[in-house]
Amino acid sequence: MNVSEHPIFSCYQQHSEFFDEIFEEDGNVKEVYKKLFEIYSGHTVEDFASLNNNAKSSFFNQGITFQVYGDQEIKEKIFPFDLFPRIIDSSEWDHIEKGVLQRSKALNHFLHDVYHDKKIIKDGIVPIELINSSANYLSQMNGLEPPGGIYNHISGTDLIKHSDGKYYVLEDNIRCPSGVSYVICNRTALKKALFGVFDAYKTFTVTDYAQNLLEIMQTVKPEGVDQPNCVVITPGIYNSAYYEHSYLAKAMGVELVEGRDLYVEKDKVYMQSINGAQRVHVIYRRIDDQFIDPMEFKPDSTLGVPGLFSAYAKGNVTLVNAPGTGVADDKAIYTYMPDIIKYYLNEEPILNNVHTYHCSRPDELKYVLNNIDKLVIKPVDEAGGYGISIGNRLTKDEIEEVKKTIAASPRKYIAQPIMSLSVHATYIEESNSFEPRHVDLRTYTILGKDKDFVLKGGLTRVALQKGNLIVNSSQGGGSKDTWVLKS
Repeated sequence: MNVSEHPIFSCYQQHSEFFDEIFEEDGNVKEVYKKLFEIYSGHTVEDFASLNNNAKSSFFNQGITFQVYGDQEIKEKIFPFDLFPRIIDSSEWDHIEKGVLQRSKALNHFLHDVYHDKKIIKDGIVPIELINSSANYLSQMNGLEPPGGIYNHISGTDLIKHSDGKYYVLEDNIRCPSGVSYVICNRTALKKALFGVFDAYKTFTVTDYAQNLLEIMQTVKPEGVDQPNCVVITPGIYNSAYYEHSYLAKAMGVELVEGRDLYVEKDKVYMQSINGAQRVHVIYRRIDDQFIDPMEFKPDSTLGVPGLFSAYAKGNVTLVNAPGTGVADDKAIYTYMPDIIKYYLNEEPILNNVHTYHCSRPDELKYVLNNIDKLVIKPVDEAGGYGISIGNRLTKDEIEEVKKTIAASPRKYIAQPIMSLSVHATYIEESNSFEPRHVDLRTYTILGKDKDFVLKGGLTRVALQKGNLIVNSSQGGGSKDTWVLKS
């Protein structure tokens, strides 16, 4: 069975420099995709145009949207969903799962150490300047013990498959990693659009995420609490990820609250309800550190709860994730992840890092400035694909501007080689055909007290524009359903 055998793939052009997840070099379908290809080949080009429109309507009717912040306005968009799923076999997934769990546990050790004994700094593994200069380091967390000993309860690890067929970690997201609601909605949408498509494969469910999240949140309840009351706190309906906040609260069966719904009395947190005040024990927060408590951080914040951090410091409420976790997903810390894993776990890293240059190091800064055209430049503390410069896409004038920006604040930037992200068959409306597009994978790991969970699937993000390497939805990307096969 070959790529050229069906009109829906008439515009599919293979590129030898990229790892193709669907087709072999000779154009034949890879073994794991053969059954799926047969199912899809039973549909006409017109069928897919109709199915694509139905999927968009389904997302719109369910309110599955996100917000894009531009210079002049805020736009709400339907989250683009692609009809062709990504398949990961059991052995490949086992490697990924062990790797992301290893990283999450190592980062939790690192965070505890950074806010306590600082042994990794004293032993010369990570420089103190890197910690002290991080915008996400919170001195208020020094000496505090989070309930259950967990800082990064929820981690989102971004992976790519390079042209060598191996997985590499692009970055670790442990402040407020987003996107998991789209994983679940993608699965639901595909089941509705292509009835019976799952009959040919035995795949793990992704709809158990919310239940596992709630159970793990309950394991990190404050001491002395038998039945914890958990809530999700959101900045409000204008936040780009508000759909996810509301979805997860509903799926867990807990209240979705804003800062104005909570108050602190005698270092304990309460929620206003129609039945009177209710004690709150665990808060899954989707509000950044600086906005959670105007008495401790940003005094003009209207998003947080006055006195919340004091209640947290006294051990009367758990914040998921803990304040100050951002110091560990600073992209400059990413450079040290292999050493962090070896230092705390005495293990070799299971997943590879992408070679990274940190511009605060004079020799590496010199290399970066002389080779911008071969590198991807990233700010250390941005998310959503914002602020990224891909060197070989820049004009000479743009390269000079990037050089000036880096030279003015070297600590704020890292650089990586331009990696060849794998490609996957993606439905493109303009051609009414499937074409290769670059993809990555965000996995979701939850750490609790005596219980861990890795979602068997994750979010495959797609760069919908031809040749684009940035997959974030805020930069025009979409997503696919991700199947992990049972052995």
